[in-house]
Amino acid sequence: MPMRTSTKILIIVTIALAVPTFVLTPNLLSAIVPTGKGFEFAFTPLAWVDLALQIVFNILLGIVFLRFLKTQRLSNMIFLSIAPLTLTYAVGMTYIVSVKNMTGVTAEAVRATLNIATTEKAYNNLLWAGLLTLVYLVALFVIVLFACRPLAKVERATQKLGDGRLKMDDYKVGGGKQFQQIENSLNKINYNIKEKENKIKQTNLEAQKFIPKQFFKFLGKTSIEELELGNQVKKNATTLFCDLKSATNISRSLSLEENFNYINSYLKTVAPLIRRYDGFIDKYLGDGVLSVFSKPQDAIECAHAIFRAIDVKNKSQKELPAIDARISINTGEIIFGIVGDEERKSPTIISDVVNLAGKMEEINMFIGTKLLIAKSSLNELPQNFEFEHRYCGALSLEDGVQVPLFESLNYYPKNKREKLKKLKNKFEAGVRAYNEKNYKYAKECFEFVLHYVPDDKPSFVYFNRASDKLKSVAS
Repeated sequence: MPMRTSTKILIIVTIALAVPTFVLTPNLLSAIVPTGKGFEFAFTPLAWVDLALQIVFNILLGIVFLRFLKTQRLSNMIFLSIAPLTLTYAVGMTYIVSVKNMTGVTAEAVRATLNIATTEKAYNNLLWAGLLTLVYLVALFVIVLFACRPLAKVERATQKLGDGRLKMDDYKVGGGKQFQQIENSLNKINYNIKEKENKIKQTNLEAQKFIPKQFFKFLGKTSIEELELGNQVKKNATTLFCDLKSATNISRSLSLEENFNYINSYLKTVAPLIRRYDGFIDKYLGDGVLSVFSKPQDAIECAHAIFRAIDVKNKSQKELPAIDARISINTGEIIFGIVGDEERKSPTIISDVVNLAGKMEEINMFIGTKLLIAKSSLNELPQNFEFEHRYCGALSLEDGVQVPLFESLNYYPKNKREKLKKLKNKFEAGVRAYNEKNYKYAKECFEFVLHYVPDDKPSFVYFNRASDKLKSVAS
């Protein structure tokens, strides 16, 4: 590690101070006069100067020594810190033990200052030895504490790294050279963890374009890494099948590029609305979309929003043929799962509800409705959710089960919707009469509805079918 500029300056200043300090040292020593009663001080100006130089020199020398220690490994740092302290302690202890037997003025001055007697029963020298030992132990503890303090930070940092909780970008450990290397390593590990987390987040964001986050939620998972082949869960949910009306016929009149842009413009209109109403798209079926919702009211509101958005788009996008859509909604038990093999995994839903949505779409197209809703979805609606609908008949399944179907009236313009609301009972009576093969009364009911709403397609279809049935019976 290169030496810092401030350290170089400190060394130069310390060396520069060393010369006058040691030259003037005799003046300081001569100012301290030992006597039989202790020490007397007779400081001259040069002695005061040397004392000041001694203080500054020792402070700078201590700073240089501390910086030198920080460049050492922990073991060398502790040894180089404790060795001088221990040597000083040993010399001090030897002097305290031996001073009572020493001769000379200086020894007498020390004994007088420390109140150490020369007799065998002198206890003060033991007290001073104990005090020196206590000071030595405290200094030893402080040195080891400060030398090893970074270890506590390293311990906390490694615990947080292990738990993935080290969030700061640049973690500081402090301490000597060895700990600086550990600090760099910890920051590299932290950086790599964050990079990995960012990649995982990015992967999950990209995965959500193919695997919706609601699908993860249904499976009780949080990321794509948790998805395993065979993962499945059964839940009650609502499907919304949306098909582009007349898309096949329209697409034949467009080039491949025009057809792609046409279909894509439709998907860009529908898909955001499905997400806005807490649904997710399970499949893109060419010019159709199969989506899933947790709540049937969200699916119904989404369907109405799709029709409004398509109307707006048709008015603003005149260079392409007008877009229209048919939607069928059904509710029931659905299995959400991961199918495929180890090389290719795919999320999907499996349920009779999905198959029923396709059959409802055929009815939707046959009777000229735009939004059909199965009775199972109506049964799951909260009581405070209100929207206008009318019974349109029942879908017969292979096992003989009848699935009542209802048309939403909310997507119609206000004037037409108000008329259909008033004629609802008459229309439903006609549907029930048709199902009971009372074609004459059914025809009368639908004729009555068409008198007030001539462009009501379901009534028109039922009226024609009832008429055909009556003709076939008459013939």
